[in-house]
Amino acid sequence: MKKRSKQPETRTSLLNKRSGIDPTPLLLSSNLSSEDVARFLTPYGIEHPTQADSNLQSMAGDPEERRALAVILQELLEAVCETADPDHALNAWEQYVASGIQRRTLFQFLAQAPRMLHLLCTIFGNSPAMAETLIRDPMLLYWLAEERVELRCPTRKQRDRSLREALGTFRSYELKYDALRRFKRKEMLHIGIRDLLHVADVLETVSSLSDLAVVLIQAAYEIVNQELSVQHGIPTHQNSHGDMVETGFVVLGMGKLGGGELNYSSDVDLVYVYESSDGQTHGTSREICISNEEYFEKLARELTHVLNDATDEGTVFRVDLRLRPEGDVGSLAKSLDDSVRYYRTRGRDWERMAFIKSYPIAGHKQVGRNFLRQIRTFIWGKKDAPPELVIETVQSLKAKIQKNLLQRGEETRHVKLGVGGIREVEFLVQAFQLNHVHQFPKVMERNTLKALNGLGELNLLSRHSVKQLAISYQFLRDLEHKLQMVNDLQTHVLPRDLKEIAKCAVRMGYDKGRNSSETAQVFLDDYGLHTTEVHRIYRQSILERQ
Repeated sequence: MKKRSKQPETRTSLLNKRSGIDPTPLLLSSNLSSEDVARFLTPYGIEHPTQADSNLQSMAGDPEERRALAVILQELLEAVCETADPDHALNAWEQYVASGIQRRTLFQFLAQAPRMLHLLCTIFGNSPAMAETLIRDPMLLYWLAEERVELRCPTRKQRDRSLREALGTFRSYELKYDALRRFKRKEMLHIGIRDLLHVADVLETVSSLSDLAVVLIQAAYEIVNQELSVQHGIPTHQNSHGDMVETGFVVLGMGKLGGGELNYSSDVDLVYVYESSDGQTHGTSREICISNEEYFEKLARELTHVLNDATDEGTVFRVDLRLRPEGDVGSLAKSLDDSVRYYRTRGRDWERMAFIKSYPIAGHKQVGRNFLRQIRTFIWGKKDAPPELVIETVQSLKAKIQKNLLQRGEETRHVKLGVGGIREVEFLVQAFQLNHVHQFPKVMERNTLKALNGLGELNLLSRHSVKQLAISYQFLRDLEHKLQMVNDLQTHVLPRDLKEIAKCAVRMGYDKGRNSSETAQVFLDDYGLHTTEVHRIYRQSILERQ
């Protein structure tokens, strides 16, 4: 299998063609022919030299700015040549320079800070979505330089502190909500840069994305709850000792968020639970008191809107509430007692699998811990239940997925759901967890890779299988990230076009071959090996045990 390099390298043939070429006549000479332009630009991987020249001329501006750009031109072209899409990089450069930033100051700064020049080229040539973040807020460049983002990965506490500082400058709720959206954009840029530079591995990236979601959802909850309590007072109920106490509300993270393994364009799967439906809000006479049930339904609805709604500043996160009791037909928030009753009496096996990854991420987390403790018997299942029941559930879910993929012709191209894809690793792990939890409670780990390691330590899976699944899972998750970071879309499907596959490979760190077909084939060989190994282990562990 091809070992990935830390930084994508340029094609040797292009490097040889570029040696000794000074591209500055593109900016400093007049009346160059189209053949001259092509001779200067094609060695840098440019496929459309006329358009690229137009980009450069637009960037150049007045004579003084043109001379300042000429100073950095060769290094800029060398850097964009190493990216997945050099032509798009120059398009993005033109848009960035025209976004309002002072050109001469920018070019002079980049001449003194070549690492920032390379960083911008990496962004512009690999991720249009990240480029758009800089184009709409060009001064982020200087924040990136000051923070040295390529060298620093903030902890969850540090991100939380930075977010609260940003929110502290605003008084109105709407301005605070937009501050959440701006913070998300900025931090996604930070995470994406470390990913593209390959200084962050898959584990760091998914952890950072999950931490970012947690701090944003907690902050959004606090703002919404504060706004509602001003209108209606604080929800209260009588506890078991007869005292009136505040009624808690918890946001449970499910799926990849609950497992701390979010990807770039994930929905966040949430479940809302509140402590008691008895009681009502309590406040001053100016506040309109309502029942707890009404208060928390309003809170759930407004929190979902804040996270979901798109404004000029973007969105915080897309929210999926379909894992709540009764799915789409149920209320957005349910009391703890009602939720426990639902899962104990009506919960289905696929919901057991979903709750393996559940985790309180915002609000009154003790309410969430109490809830999960009370439905533990549902999640774990009956001690004497035959293991075939879990296997049958997994196979039923997989068959439905496979049928849909076959209809769309994506069974081998769908990185998440296809044959040997991410979901096969997840299904295998969850099946083993549910079938062995009574004997080995420690297997109930939310994170897929940590759970895999646990299965190996308990000799429930062979060390070889665990190692192979872990390697392939990380490869597939990295590929999923590189597909999604292009346009910030929730896509999991490999493109059909070999040029687009080659671009994806370069984002992952593959060397550029002599042409895009060669690069794509090297990547596809690796992809085939990984998916074949995953499916082989899945078949041995799941299908052959039926």
